[in-house]
Amino acid sequence: MVDHSSPPRPPLSTASLIARLAGIGAVVAVVAGAFAYVNGTLDPQRLRPKTLVNALETNNGVHPGFRRNHAKGVCVAGYFQSSTEARAYSNAQVFSEAKTPIIGRFALPSGNPYAPDSSVPIRSFAVQFSQANGQQWRTGMNSMPVFPVGTPEAFYQLLKAGAPDPATGKPNPSSMPAFFAAHPETAPFLAWVKTAKPSASYATETYNGINAFYLVAADGTRQAVRWEVVPQSQDAAGDTAPAGSDFLEQDLVRRLAAGPLRWQLNMTLANPGDPLDDASKTWTGAHKVLNAGTLVLQSSQPQADGDCRDINFDPLILPSGIQASNDPLLAARSAAYASSYLRRAGEVSPLHSAPQESKP
Repeated sequence: MVDHSSPPRPPLSTASLIARLAGIGAVVAVVAGAFAYVNGTLDPQRLRPKTLVNALETNNGVHPGFRRNHAKGVCVAGYFQSSTEARAYSNAQVFSEAKTPIIGRFALPSGNPYAPDSSVPIRSFAVQFSQANGQQWRTGMNSMPVFPVGTPEAFYQLLKAGAPDPATGKPNPSSMPAFFAAHPETAPFLAWVKTAKPSASYATETYNGINAFYLVAADGTRQAVRWEVVPQSQDAAGDTAPAGSDFLEQDLVRRLAAGPLRWQLNMTLANPGDPLDDASKTWTGAHKVLNAGTLVLQSSQPQADGDCRDINFDPLILPSGIQASNDPLLAARSAAYASSYLRRAGEVSPLHSAPQESKP
């Protein structure tokens, strides 16, 4: 059994907290806009994917060939080595085969491919597992363990709170604090923001699936879970993220040259009463956690021509043995990713010739 409570850390100053909240604006914007599109919550007109993508380009600039969010990233490849612990809960082949090939992508949650690595306190890791039977499992994970709110309406209000003021080109500094004050359900997210410490490396970060899914056994029995991947590598005492522009990819290439990198895939089993369809709520207290296996990364490639470039990491692409919950965020992410993919699919050549240095 694992207790998910964390020891307290010194809180950030008010200025630092506001800076962190601003840094996650791109993540909030894409999810909020996607929710509005999928659920039709905008009035009088339904927000369409084209409108959402145009808004992202307005906020981040036009960068043809790049993803509209998580634009700056690096491809990785390796395999998943399964354990025996998940096999009783899921008949997915990924848990019964000894090894399954994986292609992944580390990224920053921003629509600007030239953003300095230090500009955002969140890291992202997307993975595609390719089973021998032809089925795939795709998952996108983030270093934050919880989302700010749990409804489409609240996400839309959060999007409006972070929208640029036409007069200044910047968000109204009072709007975001006012939003959080009016939405007490954001407390778990704010608690994380206040104590979060960005890792000094992609390789030393824990990545969370956030949403709940179901493992489905051969007899049809379903078990709700949330998953995470926990690194074997750890930041040394006192290590902090450098202030440079491109340290994350350079560090990853250096580490992989020295040998494979590993993460343990943990499946946290839901207890009775745990919220399954609300990514803003944490699962507290002791839970049974399965060690489902180990992700082993062996190589990296630049995203311009790497194997991850043309993958849409749609979280609803799942193999037999894994099913989605009713969390509306999953459908929203699926729609937003598809919209972005369709636009950039015809823009690949500009990505190859684009300058790779970051700009502050």
